[in-house]
Amino acid sequence: MSNALADTTVLTGRSLRHILRSPDTIITTAVTPIAIMLLFTWVFGGAVDTGTDAPYIEFMLPGILLITVASGIAYTAYRLFLDMQGGLFERFQSMPIARSSVLWAHVLTSLVSNLISVALVIGVGLLMGFRTGAGILAWAAVAGIIVLFTLALTWVAVIAGLSAKTVDGASAFSYPLIFLPFISSAFAPTDSMPGPVAWFAQHQPVTSIVDTVRALFAQQAVGSEIWIALAWIGGILIVAYAAAIAIYKTKIR
Repeated sequence: MSNALADTTVLTGRSLRHILRSPDTIITTAVTPIAIMLLFTWVFGGAVDTGTDAPYIEFMLPGILLITVASGIAYTAYRLFLDMQGGLFERFQSMPIARSSVLWAHVLTSLVSNLISVALVIGVGLLMGFRTGAGILAWAAVAGIIVLFTLALTWVAVIAGLSAKTVDGASAFSYPLIFLPFISSAFAPTDSMPGPVAWFAQHQPVTSIVDTVRALFAQQAVGSEIWIALAWIGGILIVAYAAAIAIYKTKIR
């Protein structure tokens, strides 16, 4: 176990150095959510009835954070695909290192880079007028949810990176994930949507996650939504992790 942790630390440092040498990856990841945030707040925000007197930026920011993560994990799949195609995995197999450390290095790098992007988006949100009276525990809960959500989607990205046949295919999987928050409670209350759309929006994972984060920021009771959100995130994480490991084992035989 200690050897695996040491190997993962070294390989994670390698991946992080690649990002530091190319900071445009993090900037690009944050640009799209920030552009959406600007567009919806200053163009469409006045036309959306959220049912509260709070500024629209406070209503929509939780959904923007999820879009930020969904945008960022595409780079995880991309980097993993390049390592696979470049023969790096085969070279690592000939070295006395833990095989699992290669995947975990990509996962931890994704977690770090996405959290930086999320922090940038929150910073811009504060400049745009986002305010919250949430205390330390509420912020910790939000951070925990974002971390778990990032890990869950990152393992989905690992599946794409291991299975893709082309570079474009490795990152294209993230497009539906980026689009999913638009059919949820992230930008408008679900009861304002047509019947079938409202049903889908109310029963897909993004809505429960967004509602939980929004309630934490607004210092409101989260109710059962937090357990639904954690169940969705935990389920996706377990299934994606198991599938990624199974695919990885077939690739390194």
